[in-house]
Amino acid sequence: MKTPKLVTSLVLAATFAAAPFTALAAEAKPKAKPYPLKNCLVSDEKLGEMGDPYVFTYKGQEIKLCCKSCLKDFNKDPKKFLKKIEDADKEKK
Repeated sequence: MKTPKLVTSLVLAATFAAAPFTALAAEAKPKAKPYPLKNCLVSDEKLGEMGDPYVFTYKGQEIKLCCKSCLKDFNKDPKKFLKKIEDADKEKK
């Protein structure tokens, strides 16, 4: 009878002890650079016209596409599309 209570107590104690560390690990992730454009990186469609954009991070850069279908084209030649972001950043400066 005492064994289940002991096991439960140990599991709860371990859970509460580990909780702060998981929060710290989540905070330690570096933030992605924000996406500077208002259009899809692949199709050049205005973001939001086809519903919510497909958003993901690629090598520390936030990427927004008009739809998940554009991801296939992005993955074929990411450098080509990342250059558009670099050019947009240069124009802002």
